[in-house]
Amino acid sequence: MPRRSHDSTYRPLLLDLFCKAGGAARGYADAGFHVVGVDHLPQPRYPFELLLDDALDALRAYGRDFDAVHASPPCQLYSAAQTIRGDDGHPDLIGPTRDALRRLGRPYVIENVPGAPLDVARTVVLCGYALGLRQYRHRLFETSFPVPQPRHRPHLVPQTKLGRPPRDGEFLQVVGNFSGTARARRDLECPWMTRDELRECVPPRYTRFVGGWLLRYLRS
Repeated sequence: MPRRSHDSTYRPLLLDLFCKAGGAARGYADAGFHVVGVDHLPQPRYPFELLLDDALDALRAYGRDFDAVHASPPCQLYSAAQTIRGDDGHPDLIGPTRDALRRLGRPYVIENVPGAPLDVARTVVLCGYALGLRQYRHRLFETSFPVPQPRHRPHLVPQTKLGRPPRDGEFLQVVGNFSGTARARRDLECPWMTRDELRECVPPRYTRFVGGWLLRYLRS
């Protein structure tokens, strides 16, 4: 486990819970953090140190060794596709995760999809297009520190539908049975990911933005 240091080159330690393939982790690392991931399943393409453990157990065991925590609890319960299917067999981990993070007392981020029960007063909505990506993909970020809401650009570029290849000028919609893994890797800036991992990932540019504000908060 990495240790804190007072060296001028010190990179704050961030614990990445429910980390999956590491899209969020890559963004935090780019922002200036030393990242350690936690997932209950092996993640062979995770680009940093990985602890194979239950996320909340790891938070209780190791959380105080870190300067900040990011958590991406499973989103299936709140996703649009899940709502249409009406299958509620997925766990609701946002409340227990928030409770554990507040007890810990470290700066935190909880990421999830639109419709998830995040604290509205502490949540910003990030859109890939507003951050400079050829992608919309809205994600919510509840933070315990101030983060400004970026200006949301109108969605004027059409997206692909129903898994067909994108036509000229369209954005590739990386959901479901999408077509175009190589382009998705470029558009989401996740060249190491598989097709399944791309569907669920947090593009690094999102957490590079949030991580920049987190770094300012820690240094203040």
